[in-house]
Amino acid sequence: MTGVVEAVSLSPVHSFSKYLQPEVRLLAGLGVAGDAHAGGTVQHRSRVAQNPEQPNLRQVHLLHAELLEELARQGFTVRPGDLGENVLTRGVDLLSLPRGTRLHLGGEAVVEVTGLRNPCAQIGAFQPGLLAAVLGRDEHGGLIRKAGVMGVVRAGGVVRPGDRVRVELPPEPHAALERV
Repeated sequence: MTGVVEAVSLSPVHSFSKYLQPEVRLLAGLGVAGDAHAGGTVQHRSRVAQNPEQPNLRQVHLLHAELLEELARQGFTVRPGDLGENVLTRGVDLLSLPRGTRLHLGGEAVVEVTGLRNPCAQIGAFQPGLLAAVLGRDEHGGLIRKAGVMGVVRAGGVVRPGDRVRVELPPEPHAALERV
């Protein structure tokens, strides 16, 4: 399974949206160089308040471009970086990947998927109704989180729009993604 990087973004401050970049540098064990969420321990403010010593399983936020198209069909205007993602991909069903999947981005960088992004109230504040649009229900009534996946950087490197995304599944049995 392969895809492509459509856009890369970062923000040096804790803001909801991130700013498009011509490239980002991923740092092994830390995240995106220059991004407020980079670090070996948790950097998201709500999680720091709970326990600042917990490992940062949310170093990189990856989102599928197909979600932006789905949202556009529902009348929302959401551009790359608007939902706070670092890497916007196309052609990879991120939400169906098992935990531990390694995404090879470009020539060197490797991100290991740790779980699903848990959409927060900030999404609803960004555009009314958007939070409900990035959530859904499966046939059993279970919650579906569509706001992308989170990961940790296993190998650093530069990532640019147009770079190939190669999916490396972990050994079986596969564990389904849960919110992280």
